Amino acid sequence: MAAIYQAVYRRASSLFCRLHSTYVRKMRYLNELKEDDSLCRQAQTSGTFYLFHNLSPFLQKVGKKYLVPQLSAAEMKRILEKFKETEQWIEKSVLIGCSDEHVPHFALDLGALEKSAIESELRGSFTDLRKALFVVDGKDSPLLALAQSLLRWHDSHQYCSKTGQPTQKNVAGSKRVCHGSGITYYPQMSPVVITLVSDGSRCLLARQPSFPQGMYTALSGFCDVGENVEETVRREVAEEVGLEVESLWYSASQHWPFPSSCLMIACHALVRAQQAEDILAVYVFVKPATV
Repeated sequence: MAAIYQAVYRRASSLFCRLHSTYVRKMRYLNELKEDDSLCRQAQTSGTFYLFHNLSPFLQKVGKKYLVPQLSAAEMKRILEKFKETEQWIEKSVLIGCSDEHVPHFALDLGALEKSAIESELRGSFTDLRKALFVVDGKDSPLLALAQSLLRWHDSHQYCSKTGQPTQKNVAGSKRVCHGSGITYYPQMSPVVITLVSDGSRCLLARQPSFPQGMYTALSGFCDVGENVEETVRREVAEEVGLEVESLWYSASQHWPFPSSCLMIACHALVRAQQAEDILAVYVFVKPATV
């Protein structure tokens, strides 16, 4: 009887923790916004907005720091009215997350409006995303990368690839639908491997002709159709530097918005020391401490 009670108690405790998990509640709330247009439209009236202009995020410099301002729905309404635009512009926004308190975050591109006028009104500047990622707070970088990728995807998927008819985005921006063919399009990411090759004591770095003087990088490349991560690493290393990988292991991954939207998969690869010696005249091996 005691064993049954303990099993029931553990199950109830697990259910309680799941229901009260901040992360779980956030994910379920975001999913509801993606699936329910009416609910998401309502959320836009209480959410915050990250602004872009032709895919460049809006930043404000305060002292030596660069901040990513979040504009309220009321502020967005005021700005649109000032530029004689209707509130229907808000429909062009995309959902990119929410706070722990379920305040939804949206991204909106104002590329059709005059850039300098917006910058003057809001006292900031639209900055190239590559530069912005190096100067903003670490917690803002993933949101900016996600926002730009979603905005770019919607801009390039306005027509159905089968019928040529316009596609319609849902309010959250999590998909587009062609009502003529019934096809639903979802944002996608391209898997890319980036591999640090080592001979056990040194790391291999390579460079492209377009790189600035002194700039080197680990090897990277897109996964081909039908390949797994391991096969991509082996092929890329063989293609780019003519080495055969003996062993490899996964390290970490992250979303990367360039050139469009990629899933960057970081790996380590080990090659024989003798192979490394054969290509020293072409590539650079360095001690790990200097990387």
